Amino acid sequence: MTSKTPQTANDVARKVLKKEAEAVAQMADELPEDFERAVECVMGINGRVVVSGVGKSGHIGRKIAATLASTGTPSYFVHGAEASHGDLGMVTRHDACVLISNSGETAELRDITLYTRRFNIPLIAISSNPDSTLMKAADFQLALPKIPEVCSIGKAPTTSTTLTLALGDALSVAIMEARGFSSDEFHTFHPGGKLGTQLMRVADLMHSNEELPTVTASMPMSDVLLTMTSKGFGVALVTDDAGRLIGTVTDGDLRRNMDVLMGKTASEIASPSPLSVEEDTLAAQALALLNERKVTTLPVTNDAGQPVGILHIHDLLRAGIA
Repeated sequence: MTSKTPQTANDVARKVLKKEAEAVAQMADELPEDFERAVECVMGINGRVVVSGVGKSGHIGRKIAATLASTGTPSYFVHGAEASHGDLGMVTRHDACVLISNSGETAELRDITLYTRRFNIPLIAISSNPDSTLMKAADFQLALPKIPEVCSIGKAPTTSTTLTLALGDALSVAIMEARGFSSDEFHTFHPGGKLGTQLMRVADLMHSNEELPTVTASMPMSDVLLTMTSKGFGVALVTDDAGRLIGTVTDGDLRRNMDVLMGKTASEIASPSPLSVEEDTLAAQALALLNERKVTTLPVTNDAGQPVGILHIHDLLRAGIA
């Protein structure tokens, strides 16, 4: 009699990941028939998407609600049991509900299910059991493929929760693209963290108004020096009669013209055609430009070519742009 070679932890991990990946791929090939209609339903409501579930389905539901909210679809999670004890008041006739139950027979979802039927609130159900009470009550049925749980005893929610999470992501992204959700809107909902910083614009970080070291082309260099010193950027932005940026005076320009400096005007010392960026430029792009040109400041101009801000490399580094 031969003994079975025990599996290593790595063997188990690879088996789980491969089987769950196969399950997701199968769901992509067997996408629920009501999926597109469910997206259209959410696009047509004036309220929020209310997600509910219990146990592991509840944990997945919280993540789906968070993903919807962060991608432009107002959404929140209501626990099935709490809904029965007053939280049904959070659900309005302008909302849509997404109820999650692998079996489709979760007792705690009974009251919120009946509530949606009573007040004609659109109900989207996610379940592995298309013949369940929940799925029969739903307006839109998002049935998961019947695939065994990947755990060794076939009982612990593993494959089913992965499928539910993936389907929730698919629903969120489909709605996001239908809305035409932009990177600017994404930054509005994600002001913190790495994702937020990478989507920051120059306008979010630049110095403007009274902080700008602007001088006129005809200004004597003695006054230009005072402006450069008081503003603290080591540069002066030289403008013409229309207020357009025509040059910059830097510390390097001062050193190169030291012997004649005080007898000149700003335009006579300035370096012409200065490098600049517009307000809606991504901060990360501005940093790349500063590094490429080996400079520390960037004038920011509007559509008319007038300076509206100035950006220092330290502003970018402090904001975590890298």
